[in-house]
Amino acid sequence: QVQLVESGGGLAQAGGSLRLSCAASERTFSKPAMGWFRQAPGKEREFVAAISRNGVSTDYTDSVKGRFTITRDNAKNTVYLQMNSLKPEDTAVYYCAANEFGVRNNPWSYEYWGQGTQVIVSS
Repeated sequence: QVQLVESGGGLAQAGGSLRLSCAASERTFSKPAMGWFRQAPGKEREFVAAISRNGVSTDYTDSVKGRFTITRDNAKNTVYLQMNSLKPEDTAVYYCAANEFGVRNNPWSYEYWGQGTQVIVSS
């Protein structure tokens, strides 16, 4: 069964930090890559970060480079997104996803999605 469950969202002040978690079923966690996307109200879903199955390859969208870090704990079947130096423009629903192809930065490559967790950053 393919399953992805996000947690860790909430309210943060600008400059603060949050850590998102995505707990996956073993079958899902074994996919070649997992990623984080976000969608703000009235905007399209956008890529945030991705990580390969072995954790060696990662990718980030430019706006979060140096502030966000994606990692994975293979023993816990969990992917994390550490978000530091948060900005109001980071406000969005954050989604965890998995794909069959490897590290990709477009949502069309991802077949499996969680329900999302809300992040609100106040100024």
